[in-house]
Amino acid sequence: MDNKKPKIISTIGKRKCAIARATIKEGTGRITINKTPLKNIKPQLAQLKILEPLALAGSTKDKIDINVTTTGGGTFGQTDATRQAIARGLIKWTNDENLQKKIISHDRTMISYDPRRTEPRKPSRSKQGARRKRQLSKR
Repeated sequence: MDNKKPKIISTIGKRKCAIARATIKEGTGRITINKTPLKNIKPQLAQLKILEPLALAGSTKDKIDINVTTTGGGTFGQTDATRQAIARGLIKWTNDENLQKKIISHDRTMISYDPRRTEPRKPSRSKQGARRKRQLSKR
């Protein structure tokens, strides 16, 4: 009798204020985000972004179950955080350096954090942007 523990991997993805925590374990290819199946996620563009790392992974996606919990941020911040958590988990699961190179060449932000933020607003210009100035009139 084999008393081997099941392989479970936990990863984290971040984008702006959104945080996604993914748990990957052996299974049949089910993907749930906040207890919702991936096919029920709206808008469709979010579904396609989440499926990108799985498409690059090939047949591995049919042998694992992925459960993702996201908090904070907006819809697409959560989508990008989910995508990052799944891509990191797939790299850990497969231990395949070729998969990592393939993901990096496709889109580097799938595994690395993106530090860009909106610039804070400046005093007395709160409604316009941070660097907005009045247009100069030449005549």
